[in-house]
Amino acid sequence: MKLFRKVLIANRGEIALRIIRACHELGIRTAVVYSEIDKNTLPVRLADEAICIGPASAAQSYLNIPAIISAAEITDAEAIHPGYGFLAENYHFVEACAASNITFIGPSAENIRIGGDKSMARQIMKKNNIQVVPGSDKPVVNEKGAFKVAKKIGFPLILKASAGGGGKGMRIVKREEDLDKMYHMAQKEAFAAFGNGDLYIEKYISDMRHIEVQILADNRGGMVHLGERDCSIQRRHQKLLEEAPFNYGDVTFRKKIGALAIKAARAFGYRNAGTIEFILDRDGQIYFMEINTRIQVEHPVTEMVTGIDIVKAQITLAAGRPLSFRQKDVSFNGYSIECRINAEDPEKFIPSPGTVSLFVPPGGAGVRTDTAAYSGWTVPAHYDSLIAKVIVHGKDREEAVMKMKRALREFIIDGIKSTIPFFIDLLDDPDFLKGDINTHFLERKNKKK
Repeated sequence: MKLFRKVLIANRGEIALRIIRACHELGIRTAVVYSEIDKNTLPVRLADEAICIGPASAAQSYLNIPAIISAAEITDAEAIHPGYGFLAENYHFVEACAASNITFIGPSAENIRIGGDKSMARQIMKKNNIQVVPGSDKPVVNEKGAFKVAKKIGFPLILKASAGGGGKGMRIVKREEDLDKMYHMAQKEAFAAFGNGDLYIEKYISDMRHIEVQILADNRGGMVHLGERDCSIQRRHQKLLEEAPFNYGDVTFRKKIGALAIKAARAFGYRNAGTIEFILDRDGQIYFMEINTRIQVEHPVTEMVTGIDIVKAQITLAAGRPLSFRQKDVSFNGYSIECRINAEDPEKFIPSPGTVSLFVPPGGAGVRTDTAAYSGWTVPAHYDSLIAKVIVHGKDREEAVMKMKRALREFIIDGIKSTIPFFIDLLDDPDFLKGDINTHFLERKNKKK
């Protein structure tokens, strides 16, 4: 079965460049969309074609479905790759692609619809005997319903946007007297971010690890997992550093959580690339959290330990090709760590847009830098502050940590502030070095100062 002649990339920055490279290595021509402020970016320069689709505002450019579909038609692209963010998890966009006879490189519209409805996803897991965190079975639409669920599961609890992710519309409630206030705050934020204020409630597990499993599935029932990633280093529910594999895991653990991920993905009827996310509590209990129906920012750590190019797999699977390997063919070698380098003040985590006067990424054996930044490029204030991802690979966690320290100290970014100093400090923390981390690690670390 032939691959696509041309793919349109409906994204920007490092992920757009990542997709362009994968397409070119597969012999596929590329077109990329861009906003007016992104005219002088590397994806625009390196794609075979580039189409301006609107002003800097994401709503008028990267979220503009008619403009993106028109760009695909103008460039005669057969498929669209959404990357992550923007329209990657918008099932209306998938339907618009299908209506225009354009292949969406990703899961089905139904996969995305169910994956975006956290309450529905929980119900599917429960029907398939996959353990979920105790909580509401349906969206909670008012304060009365919230108090009813709270009385059943107790405090602390967590409010989550039913239609969203990325920490938006999420609030931890430790006391009953705070529930009403937190409910309205979460509902307002969820509506602003996703156009849907529905919330669901879960029992809050404080001492937990955030473990996720990468899935690949073809259109013929073939499915494999590519092992687990530990994404526990977070700030305000936003991932900052990811590792693969789980440093306290072993072959038995990987088989167990991998089998759970496959079971969950089959329950969704999933296809293409996706991630099944779990909570691991201090007692070793594994709970389903959610499914991410797109390429993840942290996918490179899995690529480093498996040698499998996940973006190329997305493209070949979308073209209708079956998986070229089975589970027994997937091997795991060494250890990988990724640090997300943001254009932010490393102490206050406040965005730091501006012109990069000098940009020299690190190199050397086992070091990979995914970025679209360069000397002279201006970081816009309109989008996510991620400007680079540094990924390292070592024979074990200790070597990977030392390699990351070395790489970050080599990394030169002048003209703006970045989070590099934050990561250098983190990698020297004794508890981090021991692997004694959870999703509240940074809060615990700050209290010690």
